[in-house]
Amino acid sequence: MNKFIFILLILTSTAFSVSANGLYQSNDQFLEQAFHTEIPKSEVLWLTAEDKTAISAIMNRKFKQLRVRYWRQDGATVWILDEIGKEKPITIGVHIEDNKIVNLKVLAFRESRGDEVRHQFFTKQFINAELNEENQLSQHIDGITGATLSVRALKKVARLALWLNNKKHSEQ
Repeated sequence: MNKFIFILLILTSTAFSVSANGLYQSNDQFLEQAFHTEIPKSEVLWLTAEDKTAISAIMNRKFKQLRVRYWRQDGATVWILDEIGKEKPITIGVHIEDNKIVNLKVLAFRESRGDEVRHQFFTKQFINAELNEENQLSQHIDGITGATLSVRALKKVARLALWLNNKKHSEQ
């Protein structure tokens, strides 16, 4: 009898395990929220070998993309980027104005844990962050116990979006 109850408990606990996976906001919804008007047409930023080297340093991994898509209107840019948390990509929207983050939001989370980073209590720490001369965020971002890799992913994406934004503005 005890063996039967143990097996039943194992089966029900795995069948009803909670997953942190979720789509929290579509790309279009984030863009509408950022621009408050019709979504502008997306643009493409082509990356040089030097750009990829700088980005690889920010992301702490090799960056292979040739281009990055973004949206721009009236001096504001929006970057929707993916970064691996532990094993799966996290989709993050970053809205930038005056070279500072206006809003950062987790749009889709695919990991089994660490989704606490999607909550406003965490993401509001990024508001007004900008890059310093060492390509680091200008303000400290507190971590979350049990979500270390997700926190790192959001910090890297914030730095990348700010770097890309600065590059785009320096080209104009």
